[in-house]
Amino acid sequence: MSETTDITTADVCAAAIADAFKDDGEIFASPMGMLPMLGVRLAKLTSNPDLVISDGEALFLAGVPPLFAKADKVEGWIPFRKVFDVVAYGKRHVMMGATQIDRHGNQNISAIGDFAQPKRQLLGSRGAPGNTVNNRTSYWVPRHSPRVFVEAVDIVSGVGPSRAAAAGAARFNDIHRVVSNLGVLDVNGPERTLRLLSVHPGVTVDQVREASGCEIHVDGADSDVPETRVPTTEEQLVIREVLDPKGLRFKEVPRPEVAQ
Repeated sequence: MSETTDITTADVCAAAIADAFKDDGEIFASPMGMLPMLGVRLAKLTSNPDLVISDGEALFLAGVPPLFAKADKVEGWIPFRKVFDVVAYGKRHVMMGATQIDRHGNQNISAIGDFAQPKRQLLGSRGAPGNTVNNRTSYWVPRHSPRVFVEAVDIVSGVGPSRAAAAGAARFNDIHRVVSNLGVLDVNGPERTLRLLSVHPGVTVDQVREASGCEIHVDGADSDVPETRVPTTEEQLVIREVLDPKGLRFKEVPRPEVAQ
């Protein structure tokens, strides 16, 4: 980010995540991770007040508390067994992390290496298959790198559009956005592949390419790729004074002066 502004990359990412949820209307938002939680709550307080949010465990929230603060207004209860009903029903937008994402929008959170003898065990597929064939799904990548953006994931956990179509499961498959610390992407490139929608302030298209281990499609010339918008003054106040006064977001996307 420019030294002439105090808007940080973390703030831009939060606004980009909020934008991913702004047109969802009344839907259950399921953010997984700190920045996704911040972005969803920012959307709830600004662009989409109809979003239904939870505490990440078992409570639907009427209010919008700061990150990791105890909810003071509760409007419903969703025990774990009921989560699967919501997943199957489909009125849900989940934002997950990804250890790997390939150019076809498939996600891996299971393991690194060959399936029969992986080099590294990760979380396991968990809810990724069900999420991606039933609900709108987005991904958050705090460190855009060739190890994350790969030609083909080692193991498919979350299903991309081409694989979903081949399996006859494309009806509700909706890979909506991929937000990283460098830019915003979707899977509407040729043959439903990764496409670069915007680069964050201070980032170039070439930098995104260099930080990717697969081809990233660009519509038109590189100069046609817009810059990701910065948060409005209202959004900055909400981020800094209401939702994250402790600056927890910088644990995922450090300030430029402390970035490694």
